Amino acid sequence: MKNFIILTALFFSSHFTSVINAANVGLPADMSDRYCTTCHGAEGVGNIAVQAPRLAGMEGWYLQRQLENFREGIRGIHTDDIQGIAMQAMAAKLTEASIADIVSWVGAWEFVAADVTIEGNVNRGRTAYQICASCHGANAEGNEALGAPALAGQNDWYLLTQINNFRAGIRGTHQDDSFGVQMRTMSATLRDDQAIINVVSYINTLQK
Repeated sequence: MKNFIILTALFFSSHFTSVINAANVGLPADMSDRYCTTCHGAEGVGNIAVQAPRLAGMEGWYLQRQLENFREGIRGIHTDDIQGIAMQAMAAKLTEASIADIVSWVGAWEFVAADVTIEGNVNRGRTAYQICASCHGANAEGNEALGAPALAGQNDWYLLTQINNFRAGIRGTHQDDSFGVQMRTMSATLRDDQAIINVVSYINTLQK
């Protein structure tokens, strides 16, 4: 099974590297050939089929940090993180100018509320979310000073995957990912799958 996952990851990495080369990544790109839409959608609303999150509405400072983390190998290096490995390959050739260009471009996309695909016990989720609120805000609006992104409005299936990744040590283990390390600690307070579903269901009620 592990060999299958690795081969799948290599396939995604190879495919997306081809896309990168075609788009001349590392140089400021024209609006017509930016490659992010391949997975994240033409309007940046995300794609559940490849687990690509919503970018429209994402804070520029957070998007920049994640692109830099992927580029530097701080994120997307765990063998079980298939999507992260693909993103790491995509970001590897980005320059600071390219990242700034992408952040500016994505910032112009209009936010559209995400579809609800996960339903749990909202009341229990509200209680569980209180520890999350200390960083992400009472309304999941995010807090740049604490390095915590907005959660409200993000695809619920993506939130579910990332919380599970933090809990499993697939994300947030690199020594230079201080925010990820914090999230690993916080995610451990959600004891089981149902608790995660509940908290994500509550976050769904906080959409912008």
